[in-house]
Amino acid sequence: MEARGMDPPATARVDSWAWAVRLFKTRSLATAACRAGHVRVNGERAKSAQSVRVGDEVRVRSAGFDRIVVVSRVVTKRVGATVAAECFVDNTPPPPPREEVPLVPVRDRGAGRPTKRERRDIEKLRGHGHAH
Repeated sequence: MEARGMDPPATARVDSWAWAVRLFKTRSLATAACRAGHVRVNGERAKSAQSVRVGDEVRVRSAGFDRIVVVSRVVTKRVGATVAAECFVDNTPPPPPREEVPLVPVRDRGAGRPTKRERRDIEKLRGHGHAH
């Protein structure tokens, strides 16, 4: 894959690698996620310039869930989706079934604050109702 018989790099910046294997849409998003503490390498919070090598575990927090991948190949240039899939082993647990995720109640726009009766009904649904 590398031009002129060069060996692939042994290490790469974590933000560059995460972008290259398509864990992030842009390099700047990957850097921002590192800066915000959403990227961990081997359990430690990673700065964007931290090196990753083959065998490292990278956890990326997005949309409230952790994506857990193990580096199987180090790349620094963005690669196609099929090649990117070969660069890591995805150990992410499957997301919980849709039924287990609690639904957030939504009020109609402009409905205002709930009345006392509506509030009691809401509390009863949530299990906070009083047994009077």
